[in-house]
Amino acid sequence: MSNPHAPAAPATDPTFTPPTLGRRFGALIIDWVLCLLAANIFADPVRDGWAPVLVLILVYGLFLGLFAQTPGMYITKVRCVKWHDGGRIGVFRGLARGLLLALVVPALIMDEHRRGLHDRLTDSVIVDAPRR
Repeated sequence: MSNPHAPAAPATDPTFTPPTLGRRFGALIIDWVLCLLAANIFADPVRDGWAPVLVLILVYGLFLGLFAQTPGMYITKVRCVKWHDGGRIGVFRGLARGLLLALVVPALIMDEHRRGLHDRLTDSVIVDAPRR
């Protein structure tokens, strides 16, 4: 049974409009700063460049998998959901998306729905967060 109040899956919604790149980039900057601060607890992010990247991948895996939003996405009012059904992407896809995002290049290759290669490979999309 489907929920009549649930938003349509982005893939099947002809009116789907993705959030601006500014909001997506803002979320990434906020998340990156938080990851730098967190990595500073167990490593020197300047000397050990892998530490904040590892934290970013883990944050994406856990937060996207469990809550559909990272802290930066929460602040910029966007979320990451499955392209085909609008549900959570799960921890494994969140980790894969974080790893691909850390490679940077996949994020720069976008389609008409502003889905980067990392989104397409993990069947995800960034959408506006529902208003509460």
